[in-house]
Amino acid sequence: MADTHLVNPPHSTGPALRQSLTTRFQKARARTGELAAPLSPEDLMVQSVPDGAPVKWHLAHTTWLFETSVLIPFSQGYRPFDPTLLTLFAARDERSDGPPLPSHSLRLLSRPPASEIMRYRDHVNGAVLHLIDRVPDDRLEMVAALIETAIAHERRHQERLMIHIKHAFWCNPLRPAYEPPPAQQPAGAPEMGWIDHAGGLVEIGRSVPVPGFDHEGPRHRSYLRPFRLATRPVTCGEYLAFIEEGGYAIRSLWQADGWQAAKAGGWTAPLYWERREGNWQIFTLYGQRPLNPDEPACHVSWYEADAYARWAGRRLPDEAEWEAVAARCDSLGNLLGTGYRHPRPNPCHGDGPWQMYGDVWEWTRSAFGPYPGYRQPDGEDEAVIGRFMTNRMVLRGGSCVTAFDHAGPCTRHFLRPDDRLSFSGIRLAEDL
Repeated sequence: MADTHLVNPPHSTGPALRQSLTTRFQKARARTGELAAPLSPEDLMVQSVPDGAPVKWHLAHTTWLFETSVLIPFSQGYRPFDPTLLTLFAARDERSDGPPLPSHSLRLLSRPPASEIMRYRDHVNGAVLHLIDRVPDDRLEMVAALIETAIAHERRHQERLMIHIKHAFWCNPLRPAYEPPPAQQPAGAPEMGWIDHAGGLVEIGRSVPVPGFDHEGPRHRSYLRPFRLATRPVTCGEYLAFIEEGGYAIRSLWQADGWQAAKAGGWTAPLYWERREGNWQIFTLYGQRPLNPDEPACHVSWYEADAYARWAGRRLPDEAEWEAVAARCDSLGNLLGTGYRHPRPNPCHGDGPWQMYGDVWEWTRSAFGPYPGYRQPDGEDEAVIGRFMTNRMVLRGGSCVTAFDHAGPCTRHFLRPDDRLSFSGIRLAEDL
């Protein structure tokens, strides 16, 4: 099961590969458009965090990668939609006409207008589909790998788009909703259980290289001591107990850098939590609403997750421990394709583990670095992950705004330990 949840690399030639590639490309591009559809032109311009980006930039930048890495090198006679866009929406460290655009300045790109960006997307979409149909068989697999890399890049930006617009709406005093909530009400969470693992040698990582996911391989052995892993993520109600017992004020629970980050940021609860008239509320993509104690806690930094685990008398799992248990998990949680844009309680039928893919990314205690035998692939585009392997911690699984084909037992996410913008949560572990 280790390699089944993520997109597979090209493995066939001819009509089957062309059809598969066409379908995946159209679905990925359409999903980004669907995510932007509820937003006004003014919404598309908002940038509330310096290292974030407006939705309009996500729309243009993902298109830029298809144009520069696929169309210009391989589509004979292709003419760029607008040569100025090749540098305006390039990856921030790849501008050839001058210094990189400061991250905070992306919100100033009122021109070209949103309507022009959508025409840019349509132009590139048509050209890529034409290339898939016409590229010679002897170049098809190479082109397919580049298109798959750009698709993976766009899928990641879909998640960032949702993260950034949520924060922007939260910064608005009106606290607007991104969209109306679904009618279906989530079920309550079960009691937390534990899954024992005997330890020993296990194999983790991806055995088959996947374009855009170089950091998830090669497959290798890892030795584990006996441990147990919680059957579900920590809930808001459980995290609330940590808050009410003074967890944010107990210095001994916190790493030194985490204590400084919490004090400097004024952290007293996860991001988007707020106490109003004695009651806890939480901001969601559906607007402000009462805190549901049964749903998975999210928008916590690694520092907060680690402090909570210490307070609970447990620890965060090693990423190899997490994958060893996840490899036998057959149930999916709430992902981007389900249409519910917030972590949900899960009835969790059976013995577990539950919700290992979806709802919330789960912090591990592992620093993000290369696997044994890793070789960074050639190329400078944003999809090459090797250059991010420093000063970040590993998260596993996927969240409610993660694409279905990006969530699985081998999936590795990585964030700085003070990051709270992502839909990141906690699953506990302990030694046996």
